[in-house]
Amino acid sequence: MEETYLLNVEGVKKKILHGGQGELPKLQDGSKITFHFQTLKDDFERTVIDDSREAGIPMEIIVGKMFKLEIWETLLSSMRTGEVAEFWCDAIHTGMYALVSRGMRRIAEGRDPLEGQKHRCGMGNMFDYHSTGYDDLDELQRTPQPLIFILELFRVEEPSAYKRDTWAMSKEEKLAAVPVLHSEGNRLVLRKEFGQAAAKYQEAVICLRNLQAKEKPWEDGWLKLESLVTPLVLNYCQCQLELGEYYEVLEHTTELLQKHNDNAKAYFKRAKAHAAVWNEREAREDFLRVAHLDPSMAAAVKKELKQLGERMRKKHVEDRKRYQGLFQPPQG
Repeated sequence: MEETYLLNVEGVKKKILHGGQGELPKLQDGSKITFHFQTLKDDFERTVIDDSREAGIPMEIIVGKMFKLEIWETLLSSMRTGEVAEFWCDAIHTGMYALVSRGMRRIAEGRDPLEGQKHRCGMGNMFDYHSTGYDDLDELQRTPQPLIFILELFRVEEPSAYKRDTWAMSKEEKLAAVPVLHSEGNRLVLRKEFGQAAAKYQEAVICLRNLQAKEKPWEDGWLKLESLVTPLVLNYCQCQLELGEYYEVLEHTTELLQKHNDNAKAYFKRAKAHAAVWNEREAREDFLRVAHLDPSMAAAVKKELKQLGERMRKKHVEDRKRYQGLFQPPQG
């Protein structure tokens, strides 16, 4: 089978090492491709640079989502399921490999692939990488060169055939996913599965924040998305209260109130978190603000203030007993 083919791409040669089955897959935007890869230098020793089998996890890419090494989509589109093929690619196609490999290695090591990256344009970030942290990749970055990729294609899944991560969704898909995630979160709350519910609310918020990042702050599009974010954040905070993650609640409610300082529900949840961590003054201030903003919550506020007073009195009694014991003289 080891016949060399010229793909209709300059600087690429293909050699089939093991034939696949079926027809060539029809790739479309959003298709997920799962495969193993091995990257070799084009030298006498065919030095191995990377091998996904060593990590034990196949590689996955989403078609049309601007994967930095665009040539891989082209190579995989020429393969059948189960096929193993070797591709020689000229340096015009491999210039970004060092950065791609750096990210993949960091993920395999359990590290953040963007660690140390500044928020700049793509070309700007290239110049920020004085070193990738790996000697062999630094060499590739200094002197781009032809590389050999040995790929084994496992499967190609259509966009509707798998649950896509948030980053891989289109704008329309993100908007459609939000009410579904919101509903799933509510269902989990009724079953008192607060950890899983919080994850659903958080995923929905991420969808909306990604969309918001493309809008101008405080204009109509941004405000419309913000109106969807707010109840999700409040639901997330309620789950965190149930889970005892009070400082998480303080962080998110405070961030919310910096934008919407008249949200009584946010003050109420922050007050409960303050009360739970013994911030009496802050809790009272927030509870009183709730009653001022929403008189319909006055009864709930009165109940919470009563409970707070009882808890604080009990704590003061316990503290006095503890401190008295410290200063009592030892018995003769």
